[in-house]
Amino acid sequence: MIRALIVDDQSMIRMGIRAILQAQPDIEVVGEAENGQAGVDSSRRLRPDVVLMDVRMPVLDGLAATRALLGPERPAGHTPRVLMLTTFDLDDYIYEALQAGASGFLLKDSEPADLVQAVRVVAGGEALLAPRITRRLIENFVEARPRRNAGAVALNALTDREREVLRLLAQGLSNTEIAASLFISEPTTKTHVSRILQKLGLRDRVQAVVFGYENGLVTPGRPGSPEAR
Repeated sequence: MIRALIVDDQSMIRMGIRAILQAQPDIEVVGEAENGQAGVDSSRRLRPDVVLMDVRMPVLDGLAATRALLGPERPAGHTPRVLMLTTFDLDDYIYEALQAGASGFLLKDSEPADLVQAVRVVAGGEALLAPRITRRLIENFVEARPRRNAGAVALNALTDREREVLRLLAQGLSNTEIAASLFISEPTTKTHVSRILQKLGLRDRVQAVVFGYENGLVTPGRPGSPEAR
């Protein structure tokens, strides 16, 4: 059973999300919170698997709350997955939220089925990369920042095959798609992905996508990039 916590300052939004999730046999909504600070406190008390976090809230916004839950100062013993919720398709906080450790984000006007699938994907330990909006937002925020070379040394630690896998991963491909592209098995692909994340010190696939853009493995708007796919 997936334990979910809903953090949003609008009661109607919380009620709607709760109704959608509670109708699923594998998801239990363990609590709600009306601002980021209450969300942090509730998460530490209720220990959910997934926190659905609004971006803009009073007292403590979603970005600061995500840092409190996932950052170096977080209490030991429990680290939930955070799925950011936003009304805007170009929210100023999205890039920072991904860097803070969020596992993905979803627009509030997404279809109910997409919301349910997002919770399941994030709870399963994956990052929410499939929706086109996610890939476009990552491109926009990375494109707006100067290219970094900080990852050059780390990239040198990867094998040639791992670099190939990382390049495809940064394009938003799933393990199945990467395996088909490189003519390798899915278990082998999964092993490569795990080693890449470990070697680069990355939390999940979302951070791998950002890393890939920042270090030139994928160029926004070029063929092969998520926007071009």
